[in-house]
Amino acid sequence: MKSEIHELVRKTYTDAVTRPGGCCGGAAPKGVLARMAGYAPAELATLPPDAVANSFGCGNPLAFSEVGEGDVVLDLGSGAGIDLLIAARKVGPRGRVIGVDMTDAMIERARANIAAAAVTNVEIRKGLIEDLPVVAGSVDWVISNCVINLSPDKPRVFAEIARVLRPGGRVRVLDIVVEDLPDGVRRNAALFGSCIAGAISEAQYVAGLKAAGLVDVQVRERLTYDASQLRAMASCGLATNEESAALAERLAGKVSSAVFFARRP
Repeated sequence: MKSEIHELVRKTYTDAVTRPGGCCGGAAPKGVLARMAGYAPAELATLPPDAVANSFGCGNPLAFSEVGEGDVVLDLGSGAGIDLLIAARKVGPRGRVIGVDMTDAMIERARANIAAAAVTNVEIRKGLIEDLPVVAGSVDWVISNCVINLSPDKPRVFAEIARVLRPGGRVRVLDIVVEDLPDGVRRNAALFGSCIAGAISEAQYVAGLKAAGLVDVQVRERLTYDASQLRAMASCGLATNEESAALAERLAGKVSSAVFFARRP
């Protein structure tokens, strides 16, 4: 089942880079999703257009972060590279940014956008976020943007985050969380690609980070979605229009995007 979910997510995001919209956004015009997610227009204007157009996250994981000069930043599920490029500027020439993604089409886009931005302190590695191709204790920050919900083994992801962080290293991830998700939705593997079926509750997320050995776990921001936003999210997976509308009505007020912070002791 885990491999089937990985393949489904891989296909969803391969398709996403060739059509408008994506996870957490639905069929919005390309580029609108990044602006809705909280990226400053001036910030977006300095990035390659393709990185902005193919941003499928649910927020800006680097907004109000303390990432600084010389830091090493790891982005889980780095996609077309929008957060990699923003992080590269924050860490400067003495710092380094690593992106991990499992989808070849996304990796290809990210590498092209890195070349277009003429940055030299970013690298992309192919791999699963449950088995990161990163040396233990080697990064200062782990970021992620609406990706961990897609994993079929979240405890393993949280353990991997703790493994790769240096002592004192920090986590700032955005993700989708749900409350009281109906069993029928949970069992629908096709809805993993819409960021809904695989999501866990906020309390489970916090507990998972703590169980991995991380401390100072906090929820710093939260945005709860209404029915129209949920309809767009559901439609970006494999749900039909009828399924999307029904899900939106059932789940309104139960699905949120949240910013999680944690630290390795």
